[in-house]
Amino acid sequence: MKDELQLKTRDVEFLLYEVFCVQELVKNERYSHHDRETFKAVIELAKDFAEQKFYPLARPLDQNEPYLKDNKVVTIPELKNTLDEYKELGFTKMSADMAFGGMQLPFVIAQAAGAFLAAANVSAIAYSFLTTAAANLLAKYGTDSLKNRFLGPMIEGRFFGTMNLSEPQAGSSLADIKVLAKPTKSEHYLISGTKMWISGGEHDLSDNIVHMVLARLEGAPSGIAGISLFLVPKYREDHKGNFSKKNDIQVVGLNHKMGWHGTTNTVLNYGENSDCYGYLIGEPNQGLLYMFHMMNEARIGVGMHATALGYTGYLHSLSYAKDRIQGRRLGAPKSELNQVSIIEHPDIKRLLMMQKLAVEGSLALTLYCAFLYDRYLVETDVSSKEEINLLLELLTPVAKSWPSEYCLEANKHAIQVLGGYGYTRDFPLERFYRDNRLNPIHEGTHGIQALDLIGRKLFINQGRSFIYLLTLIRETIFKAKEDKDLKIFGDELEASIRQLESVVESIKLKRKSSSDYLALSSAGIFLDAFGLILIGWMWLKQGIVVFEKLREEDTNSFYLGKKSTIKFYFNHDLPKARERLEFIARFDSSFVEMERDWF
Repeated sequence: MKDELQLKTRDVEFLLYEVFCVQELVKNERYSHHDRETFKAVIELAKDFAEQKFYPLARPLDQNEPYLKDNKVVTIPELKNTLDEYKELGFTKMSADMAFGGMQLPFVIAQAAGAFLAAANVSAIAYSFLTTAAANLLAKYGTDSLKNRFLGPMIEGRFFGTMNLSEPQAGSSLADIKVLAKPTKSEHYLISGTKMWISGGEHDLSDNIVHMVLARLEGAPSGIAGISLFLVPKYREDHKGNFSKKNDIQVVGLNHKMGWHGTTNTVLNYGENSDCYGYLIGEPNQGLLYMFHMMNEARIGVGMHATALGYTGYLHSLSYAKDRIQGRRLGAPKSELNQVSIIEHPDIKRLLMMQKLAVEGSLALTLYCAFLYDRYLVETDVSSKEEINLLLELLTPVAKSWPSEYCLEANKHAIQVLGGYGYTRDFPLERFYRDNRLNPIHEGTHGIQALDLIGRKLFINQGRSFIYLLTLIRETIFKAKEDKDLKIFGDELEASIRQLESVVESIKLKRKSSSDYLALSSAGIFLDAFGLILIGWMWLKQGIVVFEKLREEDTNSFYLGKKSTIKFYFNHDLPKARERLEFIARFDSSFVEMERDWF
């Protein structure tokens, strides 16, 4: 049997059905028309399409970037052909509500299926990924008129969508955006200004592009309080209701990226001729609140993309390590002539293990967050629903950033396994690394996610979500301690969360007694430590299942591999969280005291 090189199906099924038990979702009315066989069929279809269509396209896309011709972006024909097949198979409809023409699959199943596709070709999946998030935003906050005109085509994949936040002068500082929206006597506004870093901002792949644009109404308050959200289509309706009239949007340049070469990334000018129609979504000056709905969904997706790229890199390097014959077993007699596969060398095993613990831990965390969203949708108790939502808010910055950092590191280890070959274009490892390097940057950089976590998410509602999270972790620890073989790992995680609680309280007191500057200066280090503890929680959750299964079948290689990884994680990685928390607790000021000339 050919090695799986995108993700391990067995690992995905293990997390879905043995650890998180997502099959229980079908007991709720929202998902009652599905069953586990449906879930399996969708994931298998995604896996097959990833292997047969997306992966063969990845290298041509990487080698043939989109280009600008006559103010239009041109992509290779194979991309449109493949995306048309993708749409025909219904992948764009997976998690959309049936009321809007979707399949209404659980979000966690759509994420699992999407992981195979992202591992095979993240540049190609990006168009649909952004469209789905834009469609969900429109479904939640758009008027009936806008939904009737745009939502169906977006879910069908005939229209693609984008997210327009950044501007050349503002970057990630959304308080400084300047794009303007002027009211008219009709339902539309006139949009003017420039947006930058717009993925999927122009292409020849769909009938229309629906831009979700943050802009300011004339006279709006300064800062984030004055931001509104507008739907701005590439083509607007003519007098017959057909989308045939080009809106006043100009592509003024393409950004040439280190990776994701198949995804167009544009600089767009709106309203050069004062004729760019935009339609207000929701209430004026509430745009950032609405956009967070799209951004948070996208952030979980980014974490999953990072995981998928790390995971496929791991499997490629694992396959190579099993096949590559080089050197002799460490410690073998000098007379030993037989060479061995490099997977027999301890340092190669270490590099593979470092990848395995990161990618499988990240897969667990991102699927768990997707599952939380499904639980939020089906929950009927108001208090429980709010609790789940707050927990998801708390976990989202980590689910976005930790996989983006550590699965990129996994790609580094994958290249190292191949040695010089890993550094060449003969193998896809260098492409995975280049593609994955974007994930710590887009949809909010690592530093922005860290500030969001420590500056806001930890303490909202008097820290209610953090308290709830600790309760859930302690429930897992309590269950793990019932197993004598798992008790030591439960004790380690328990010590870590006690230290985490203490540091969070110290940060809280520091913020009250002095400025936020020193209290928040170690936000990135805190996010890293917090992520290490959450991944430890995910591994302990897996361990409860694994250790029980091994009592029934003690030679099962899948569970034995998990067992060794759990042991390595708790001995090698979790202690790093303790070190980082100790540093934060000292409120060391050495790096924040550095002045610009000292660097």
